[in-house]
Amino acid sequence: MEKRILVVDDEKLIVKGIKYSLEQDDMKVDCAYDGEEALALAKEREYDVVLLDVMLPKLTGFDVCQQIREFSSMPIIMLTAKGDDMDKILGLEYGADDYITKPFNILEVKARIKAIMRRSVKKEEAPKKATTVTVGDLTIDCESRRVYIEGKEVNLTAKEFDVLELLVFHPNKVYNRENLLKTIWGSSYPGDARTVDVHIRRLREKIEKNPGEPKYIHTKWGVGYFFQN
Repeated sequence: MEKRILVVDDEKLIVKGIKYSLEQDDMKVDCAYDGEEALALAKEREYDVVLLDVMLPKLTGFDVCQQIREFSSMPIIMLTAKGDDMDKILGLEYGADDYITKPFNILEVKARIKAIMRRSVKKEEAPKKATTVTVGDLTIDCESRRVYIEGKEVNLTAKEFDVLELLVFHPNKVYNRENLLKTIWGSSYPGDARTVDVHIRRLREKIEKNPGEPKYIHTKWGVGYFFQN
């Protein structure tokens, strides 16, 4: 099936270059040059990957990412300023799956996009141990990748779901941050352990009644994180 990518950047030469390169790999590319246009396109169709610049007219990349997360878990890669760690952390806070710093090599961009798509295909093909898992007031539907608290759906990003699913299926097993990073994001992912901390914090905010005193996702100080059923 043809893969469809949404490329969002207000620098038209950058968009043109990325579009041309991705089309050489038989990908269908839609383009947007401001935040409002990007959000409208994302509402019209589900993309395999959204490549999203932080600095955009009308709506920032952070705003677009946050609003997309209200209705979709489509993978989002943020384009951030070189060396700006705050942009990277904020991107993850708003629900991005990955980030690439500018200036970038187009080969790196293509490699990241393909890596995300490969992981998505593997998740679709992998057999699930169970269709639905319920622990307390938490219910995880592995087939539809949906999560409910007391019967009310909670909107998780793709990576947040992956982290939760891994922990739930291995209760009481402690995963250190490096292990989680490698398992969920892949061994070639260039991010650091803060990526894991951000996702754990966001997960707790969404599924725990009191994130400060978690019922499900616990921290073993100096070691890592584990799920307690």
